[in-house]
Amino acid sequence: MSNSLKGQVAVVAGATRGAGRGIARELGAQGATVYCTGRSIAGHPASGNRPETIEETAELVARDGGVGIAVQVDHTVPEQVEALFERIRGEQDGLDILVNDVWGGDELTSWQTPFWELDLAKGLLMQQRAVHSHIITSRYGAPLMVGRRSGLIIEITDGYKPDYRGNLFYDLAKSSVIRLALAMAEELRDYGVTALAVTPGFLRSEAMLDNFGVTEENWRDGVARDRHFAGSETPHYIGRAVAALAADPDIAKLAGQPLASWHLMERYGFTDIDGRQPHWENFTAELYRR
Repeated sequence: MSNSLKGQVAVVAGATRGAGRGIARELGAQGATVYCTGRSIAGHPASGNRPETIEETAELVARDGGVGIAVQVDHTVPEQVEALFERIRGEQDGLDILVNDVWGGDELTSWQTPFWELDLAKGLLMQQRAVHSHIITSRYGAPLMVGRRSGLIIEITDGYKPDYRGNLFYDLAKSSVIRLALAMAEELRDYGVTALAVTPGFLRSEAMLDNFGVTEENWRDGVARDRHFAGSETPHYIGRAVAALAADPDIAKLAGQPLASWHLMERYGFTDIDGRQPHWENFTAELYRR
């Protein structure tokens, strides 16, 4: 552990599981104080019957070397988000890193269905959870950075190209936060604050491991079910990408860009927890050349 983020304060919105948990842990591994926010707390799951909670994430952050602080927040409710940042203003010297990873759309997504047959209520709820929440969170988090004329806001998305993602509402949500990063970057530039978007590749999240019937220890057994799984990455990989960005003194040069975990691996040289350096784009290109 290099402690490259010692003394820095981060908020990971949507830190309960998946990419959010991996990011929170890797920021903690570099010595940061991480506010781990989300809706799921012990005894009160917010997404189906998933067992992960923000308290567990905060404990893992502390175990990895940082300071983890769990705060239950529904990021679609402005009053709760405002209260979060007022608390941080009172407890800390400022805010250095804000990661918008709130999603909540898995249960709302239907694939291989034309948009005119999709459930409209579910589609609009997805925009509320996955886009409106990011806008609300940045609205109340950015002032803590603007006042200090420094900081980093990262939008977590899926994909960095303008290619269609297979479901209208899903595509709208994931492409909207990329545009949000661009727009925020333009307005924050003169205040020394950088905004950008980051995507993982095939994320080997807790839910994905369960879906494949494997654990992190034997995950390769899942390749027999789907060959794409061989190119997957753990949530720590995007976590290390975000930690590297946060420690980069030249981060402003990347403002407004949508970047992938493998782009950042090439830039910073980090590995996944198993020593691999997954490159989803190269992997799929090679897979379909065979």
